[in-house]
Amino acid sequence: MNLIEWIVSTIMMTEFLLGKCANVFIIVVNSIDCIKRRKISSADRIITALAIFRIGLLLAMLMNWYLHVFTEDDMYNLQMRAFAGITWAITNHFSTWLGVILSMFYLFKIANFSNRLFCHVKRKLDSVLLVIFLSSFLGFFAYHGVVNFKMIPWMSIHEGNVTIKNKLKDIANLRNMLVFSLINIVPFSISLNCVLLLIYSLGKHLKNMKFYGKVCQDHSTMVHVKALQTVISFLLLYATYFICVVISGWNLLNAPIFLFCIAIGALYPTGHSCILIWGNQKLKQVLLIFLRQMRY
Repeated sequence: MNLIEWIVSTIMMTEFLLGKCANVFIIVVNSIDCIKRRKISSADRIITALAIFRIGLLLAMLMNWYLHVFTEDDMYNLQMRAFAGITWAITNHFSTWLGVILSMFYLFKIANFSNRLFCHVKRKLDSVLLVIFLSSFLGFFAYHGVVNFKMIPWMSIHEGNVTIKNKLKDIANLRNMLVFSLINIVPFSISLNCVLLLIYSLGKHLKNMKFYGKVCQDHSTMVHVKALQTVISFLLLYATYFICVVISGWNLLNAPIFLFCIAIGALYPTGHSCILIWGNQKLKQVLLIFLRQMRY
């Protein structure tokens, strides 16, 4: 490997190990708590499912990194890249929408609005989130249907013509990135609206506190701030990850740019899981106890 590949490989392995440990930690702690209590809260259920698919997302990204650094362009490599692409598509979809659903969960559980529709959704929150999650499958199948429709027959027809085949690959790449961008506008917009509504709810709450002469921060204010930290971090990391995916899609043949995009994009499943641990009181306490025992 050259110097750039060594640097990217070091960053990638560090992010993968940290992200895997963080997500496994979330799964183990919530599973043990569920066994002890014989029940699991909606928030823990979403966070646990999110951790499971983020492990898969990290594995898919690690597989892509390995295939671009250590393997040649043979038939086995093409098959492995196809498998890595399918794994990435599935885990990316679930990771994205579970993150969006977690943002919506924090919004409806913490924000306080007198709107009748908001109150109705808040009462039926679990059912609404389940419907939104199942509806996201339509976008998933639509995206992959558009991506694969007609392109495989065209590629097989012009298999012997290298020039036409390369042009078809460029057209397919352009179309894939455009469709991917359009589909991902929906979860990004939902997360952005959650952030704005939480900020508005917090401002409204602080205004009421000031009106009643309360200066100190109460429990509701702290909950708003913690929820905002989690939702904003998800939005920023997801935006960075989305940009990296688009750039890497345009630079599949440029190995340094592709590898740097993978390394930067891996901050999304790793960093947000660490933020979830630190922002969750139960996970944070267990982590501090574990680190204290490791010290001794």
